[in-house]
Amino acid sequence: MILPLAEQKKSELLTLMNVGNAVSKDLELLGITTIKDLAIQHPLHLFEKLEALTRVKQNPCMKDIFIAIIHEAKTGEKTPWWYWSSRRKNNLI
Repeated sequence: MILPLAEQKKSELLTLMNVGNAVSKDLELLGITTIKDLAIQHPLHLFEKLEALTRVKQNPCMKDIFIAIIHEAKTGEKTPWWYWSSRRKNNLI
């Protein structure tokens, strides 16, 4: 069975370690549909854009999720989102 293109792209993003259904929906809202799209993004810009689009203050951990998934999109290296928390807090990113 061949999935529609939108479902194929959604499935592709769900292969990333820190992307589940909720993050997948956020990425869709942000216009990110492929890993290739994600790889050229900046995590803090995505965070700010998500807050603007949803008009909701997002949990700061979402920054770490964006950092982790963009890192994976660029390098293929899977890291848990919390790996990036202390680095972000210490301005190492």
